[in-house]
Parts: sequence; C-alpha cells; structure tokens
Amino acid sequence: MKKHRYIPMTPQNEADMLAVVGASSIEDLFKDIPAAVRYQGTLPMSEMLDEYALTRHMGQLAGRNADTDRYTSFLGAGIYDHHVPSVINHVISRSEFYTAYTPYQPEISQGELQAIFEFQSYICELTGMAVANASMYDGATALAEAASLAASATRRTKIVAFSTIHPEARAVVRSYARGLNLEVVEVAYGDGVTDISALAEVLDDQTAAVLVQSPNFFGGIEGIRAAADLAHERGALLVVSTNPISLGLLEAPGKLGADIVVGDAQPLGISMSLGGPTCGFFAVSQAQMRRMPGRIVGQTKDSDGKRGFVLTLQTREQHIRRDKATSNICSNQALLALSASVYMSIMGKQGMIDVADLNIQKAHYAAQKLSAVAGLKLTFQSPFFNEFVITLPEGTSAAELNLKLLEQGVIGGYDLGLSYPELSGHMLFAVTEKRTKSEIDQLATQLEASL
Repeated sequence: MKKHRYIPMTPQNEADMLAVVGASSIEDLFKDIPAAVRYQGTLPMSEMLDEYALTRHMGQLAGRNADTDRYTSFLGAGIYDHHVPSVINHVISRSEFYTAYTPYQPEISQGELQAIFEFQSYICELTGMAVANASMYDGATALAEAASLAASATRRTKIVAFSTIHPEARAVVRSYARGLNLEVVEVAYGDGVTDISALAEVLDDQTAAVLVQSPNFFGGIEGIRAAADLAHERGALLVVSTNPISLGLLEAPGKLGADIVVGDAQPLGISMSLGGPTCGFFAVSQAQMRRMPGRIVGQTKDSDGKRGFVLTLQTREQHIRRDKATSNICSNQALLALSASVYMSIMGKQGMIDVADLNIQKAHYAAQKLSAVAGLKLTFQSPFFNEFVITLPEGTSAAELNLKLLEQGVIGGYDLGLSYPELSGHMLFAVTEKRTKSEIDQLATQLEASL
C-alpha cells in the first residue's frame, strides 16, 4: 500500500471491520435488501480517470451550466448578477480568512473578529439600525428568525406577512412558525404592492410582527412608514426585509419605523454561484439587542488599554440549553460577510449611491423598451427598483419563451406562474448595473421575434 499511502482504508482495514460485524464481504452488508430492488449492473459513470482527465471531465460537466460569464442574465428573483470587484476574491482568498473558523479565542482571532465587527458597523449604517449581528445563513433564514424574535418579545402568536415577500422566504417563515405554534396570515397585494387598508383589517392584539419586503418580490417599493404606524398602534413589531443595494438611494428602514431589518447580502459583492451560498444580515433597535439570534462581535479594551474585539451578548442557552433558546443559530457566514464588507469598503458612500442609481435607471429603461414591444405590457404601475413584471400575450408560455432566449445566449426573466398562479403568463425581469443599453435593446428585439 506504499504506492497509495493517502488512501484512508487498506484491504486489511476492510477485512478487520467486516470481521467485527460478522460479515465476509461488502455484499453481505446488503443481504437484508431484496435482490429485486437492488441496482443491477454498473452505474452509468465514467471509468477511473487520472487527475488531468478528471479535471477536463468536470470542466465539461460544469460547462453545461448557463453561467453569467457566457450568458446575459435578466434573471433576479433573489439572486442577482451584480459586478463583483476582483479585489474581493483577492482578500477573501488569503489563508487567514479563507481557513478561519469560530473565533472563540479572541487573542488569536483579532483579524477575523475585526472583519466581522466592520461588517456589523456597515450594516448598521446602511439599515439605520442600532445593532447588527455577525450575519445569518441567508436572507430567508434571517426573516424567519426575525418573526421568531418578535413572537418572543411580544409574547404573541400571530405573524402577518405581506404576500409580496419572496415566496421561498415565506415558506421558511411558515416552517419556523409550525415549530413555534405561530399563526401566519398573509396580506394580499394590489398594483404590485401591498394594500395598506388590507393590512389594517388583519391586525389584532395577538399580532407579534408585520413582515414587509421592500423592494418586494416584484421589485415594488412598499409603504414602510404606513406599515410601521399600523403595526405599532397594535403593539406589534415591524420587520423589513430589503435589498441592500437599494439602500444606496432609498431611505433606511430604521428611519421609517422598522424594529428589525433583515436581508440577503448577496448583492454586496457575493458571487451568484448558480444559487448560493449567500449571507444574511440582521439588525435591530437597541430594545431588541439582547434577543438577537446568532453572534455579535463587540469592541473593547484589554488590560493595557489597547483596542480589541470579542464575541459578546450571545446567550449560552444557544449552546447548552437549546430547549430554552430564543434561537438555535450559533454560527454565521463569516467569509461571505467579509466579501460584503470589502465591497462596501471599496464602493464607499458615493459608490453605493451610484450603483443603486444605475440599477434604477437601467431597470426603468428596460421596462420602457419591453413594454413598447407589441403584445407586451408593464403589469404594475407602482414605483419599482431594479425588477419589474411584464405581461405576456395571452396563451404565451413563459417557460417556452425562456428556452428561445436561452438559445440566443440570454437568461430570461422568472416565470411568476411558478409562485403566483394568478400571474401565469407574467415574467419578472431584473436589470442590474452590469446590463448595457445594447443588451437591453437586444432583449427587446429577441422578445419581439420570439412572440
């Protein structure tokens, strides 16, 4: 076995283990499974390959994906094709960050702790909130944790959610709610945004939180202040999920009455990676600081008066008395939070304003161009950020239309009929700062030819 000394199990190891369990061969381990239901023959996979051949083979498999390096993407719906500055990968690939794990020993983790502290500071400034944690797994988890926090803080059992929240995020909220015995009530939308009068009708003295997403799943800008006023009148908390890029221009939710602000940091310099992983952010008012899930990095001084960073305010119940915990999330997405921190650092205040402005201007130009195509029309008239909904001609399949666009090197919009049955025949298009005028014009031409 000297030839393959890094293989973890030798034939002798295998024989010894089989002897312990009383089996003479690997096949004996499966004798309780009827032969009729076992797979017969050899799995349809390649033969054993050397390193070079395997690398080429895996590259060919990966090449089947329609990635945004080779395709022009107008698909958003939660994951967005934003520019990722090259400096981000340079910084996060450094071994002291790339291999870092849990910074429980602050004396040897100051760099990682400071990076997390900077992320928290940026999120507070962006959202207008008092305190932020070290990050969450993703935006959907953050929203569900916010609902849980509100129920714990108010000792109430009803969660009111806008139906314009991302459908997958609403599903995660419902999953959490079942385990916590919470009721989830959804409020209908009108012209691409939620009807505030409908919200007033479902609020009562058992409402723990009102969940809002703005910009919402359709790209529409919700009335956060009006929702905050109604929620607070009933003693409920307002939870706002937001696209962080939009906050370069839109007012911070914390200044509009939000008690908790969450979202997904993927637009902040985190690669799409064909769907993940991403990084959630979670910020609260001072009143809810000690109920916040996950971990928080605090700034302090050592015995010599030097600045230092430590984990702070994390309840031990999350580790050793989980049945009494307000949350069972004990970790965070440190590497991706670092990506977001580097992005916000190099963009600066003006850069965040500029990229948000580019998203708005290009999205509105695209909406104008597409709605001018015969048979297409802009579905909603409410203000939107970088996503908008287009109504297709009656009988047109969004799925088939997307296949035609894909053949032309374009990743089309999201088929809304998949999540909203009443919007079958409608597509959600996203336009980021990466899309050029010629790409938008070409999309309009391709759609016109494909209808």
